Amino acid sequence: MADTKKATDGPLPFEASAWDPATLPDWDTEFVSAEDIEEFAKALSAPDISPSEEDLSNPLRQPTEYITALNDWRPIYQKVKGRQKRNASKKKKAPGRGVDETREGWTYNVLKWPLLLVVFGWLFVLGLSYLATRLYIYFYEQLVTWRGRREQLRLKLRTSTNYEDWVKAAKELDTYLGSDKWKETDEYAYYDSKTIRRVKEHMRKLRARAEKEENGGRDGVGGKRAVDELRSLAEACVKNNFAGFENPRLYSETYYGTKTLVQEYVDEVSAALRALFNSTQLTLEDKRSLSEHLSTNFGRTALCLSGGATFAYYHLGIAKALLDANLLPPIITGTSGGALVAALLATRTDDELKKLLIPALAHRINACSEGFGTWFKRWWTTGARFDSVDWARRCSWFCHGSLTFKEAYERTGRILNVSCVPSDPHSPTILANYLTAPDCVIWSAVLASAAVPGILNPVVLMRKDRDGRLEPYSFGHKWKDGSLRTDIPLKSLNLHFNVNFSIVSQVNPHINLFFFSSRGSVGRPVTHRRGRGWRGGFLGSATEQYLKLDLTKWLKVLRHLELLPRPLGQDWSELWLQKFSGTITIWPKTQMSDFWYILSDPTKERLARMIQAGQQAAFPKLNFVSNRMKIEKVVEEARKAIKPLDAVPTPALATAGMESMLSQEDLQGLLEKAKHNGGMVKTPPLLTPSIADVGGNLRKRHSGTSSPLGGQGDGSTERSSKPESPSWHKRISGFWSSADPSTRSSMETVRPEIAQLRQDSPQRRRGSALSELHNQTRVFWDDSATDHETTDDEGHDVAPFGDHLDGGRNGHHNESEGEHDEVQESREEDQAAADYIEDSGNGKSGSFIG
Repeated sequence: MADTKKATDGPLPFEASAWDPATLPDWDTEFVSAEDIEEFAKALSAPDISPSEEDLSNPLRQPTEYITALNDWRPIYQKVKGRQKRNASKKKKAPGRGVDETREGWTYNVLKWPLLLVVFGWLFVLGLSYLATRLYIYFYEQLVTWRGRREQLRLKLRTSTNYEDWVKAAKELDTYLGSDKWKETDEYAYYDSKTIRRVKEHMRKLRARAEKEENGGRDGVGGKRAVDELRSLAEACVKNNFAGFENPRLYSETYYGTKTLVQEYVDEVSAALRALFNSTQLTLEDKRSLSEHLSTNFGRTALCLSGGATFAYYHLGIAKALLDANLLPPIITGTSGGALVAALLATRTDDELKKLLIPALAHRINACSEGFGTWFKRWWTTGARFDSVDWARRCSWFCHGSLTFKEAYERTGRILNVSCVPSDPHSPTILANYLTAPDCVIWSAVLASAAVPGILNPVVLMRKDRDGRLEPYSFGHKWKDGSLRTDIPLKSLNLHFNVNFSIVSQVNPHINLFFFSSRGSVGRPVTHRRGRGWRGGFLGSATEQYLKLDLTKWLKVLRHLELLPRPLGQDWSELWLQKFSGTITIWPKTQMSDFWYILSDPTKERLARMIQAGQQAAFPKLNFVSNRMKIEKVVEEARKAIKPLDAVPTPALATAGMESMLSQEDLQGLLEKAKHNGGMVKTPPLLTPSIADVGGNLRKRHSGTSSPLGGQGDGSTERSSKPESPSWHKRISGFWSSADPSTRSSMETVRPEIAQLRQDSPQRRRGSALSELHNQTRVFWDDSATDHETTDDEGHDVAPFGDHLDGGRNGHHNESEGEHDEVQESREEDQAAADYIEDSGNGKSGSFIG
């Protein structure tokens, strides 16, 4: 459930303490350095070079003459009248392809403008009809529905300034409308109530049995443990929208809450998962596998903030409502104006955000403070109203200086995503985050995402090198507003972070008008017929749906026939035809005055109103979000708690062909046997011959000391000229012949005690036991001419460290000091790996989820 306690909330928007700039954390700190801004200015003034045109790695290349447009509005080649007309008859140009090869043909040129005028005219008629329909529905709801006691309760609901008061008013309104009876009834057309009820009851019984068995120290009845059955059931039902329990329609019939059965199911799944991850009957590896499986099937939640110029400050209220309820998702994406708010959320901690999301923040929002004369002159000369370098300096405070995406993730644990569109119309957009662009500076991506043509010229993304200096990113190419193509990048979020549940805060002014939920939305049911039916009646909703689909159809016709003009070389059709909604879509209630101040800095009064409006728009969605996050948080907390240690690099064995020699499961089994046998374990059958037998001949020693492998040696072996090494065929035949169990040695290897191993230096790298096996079997693929090989008196090849293994204890060997250290280190690494896997396999994970 969402947190409804007032104690968790920061100052209310209209409280006096929320208007004092001194309460803002770092309100007078300039995080960015002058050197970073200077490097950004140099990158902007540099010519736009295509790396495909010349060798950028050649420092001796000849200087190139660059021809660049003055701005987005003034082309490179301008038409010049003069001698061209007189010389036209003398010299005719050879026929060639047109500038735009996709728009050639005399029929296209003849029919283009008539078709464009006809379609625009019809779109105008459809737009007027749609506006009239929406006005009819609005007056229908106001005059017919909202009257008497219902209107009083609705007014109380819409004037609530905190979530606790809003929940009380919503429950009171639901009781008056009779929605409590709907909650108690299990059946509903938009989910499978029978499956949900059966799974809930079965899960509750299994959880009770598992807890009883664990407290009593029993392993189950008949060898079948309840915890294993509960785990299987959880893997089967903890999925995204299992049996429809996450259908938004389940939360669109009431102002607060959903079906009682659905709420009980969510609570039971959360309790069952906590019981599984806290159980001592499951090993650490079982819990890790379970958490990974559930995370993949259930998915993750993301908060998506749309563009919309100064309308984007409504996002602050939505973020504040989620933060106060402890429901702010760790994945946040923003575009254009929403990118600035997303950067603020992803670079600050929760405690800092509760002090920042107040009206006093208007003290730092001053990007549009220039007068008319200043910005009009700049627009006339550069084609942009605002200066990119000045905006970089002002924007850097919201991004906590020159933080990169990776640094922001390490600071707060939140994943920031910013959509950027390349100035080249044919290149794909990018979603910058700590995976795709870890070293990219956040404030440069925010500027690029806000670079609307005519408002801000395309900018260069900046990256931070190892020394902390900034340099151009992606060859210095220019980037611009992400809203032009991908305002809500749901596909990229699903690809990179498995996001399948999205909370979209949509404030784009040209899109907000067309948001209409004919059957109600989450927390906002239909007003008449006690929350049932269609808004404006079936006829009104049907007319609205038809007109909106017809508008979309004709816009697609203009795009596919390429009838739309392309100002500034940009296809503007995606401003209406892309996807703007998510699983939950929140659109705050705006005012007509917001259009007048669309490119102006908000005052404290206006920002207070926008924050409060954003909170009130988010309140109806918090119950749905809390049920989703209740399950997701348990899984994510478990993943973090049982996250494996950083993997230690293992020596590459691909070249030696060791992959099939001993699997990880076999190794773990051997170590378990060693644990139960007091440190004694039999050598694997395929490993003994690699030391005892080379080329089918057993090594012989000249002393009376018996080696662990059954040979004899006196330590008096002398180096002699090496005979020709046995062929590969002989080595392989000897290997497989000696691998026969009948010829296998039954020796046992003594391993050091765990207490002795733990006395080693903690700085030592924990190696893999395969490194020891790799050294012992190296004789099969090493050249006979290597310096490590020796021969005995009879001229047979001897393993390079065979004497170290059997003669080292009594000192009867002729090995070098360096070889002895190498073998000793390999043994110590082997035992370190045994200790690590032993601790992991015992299931000593404990309780890590509260």
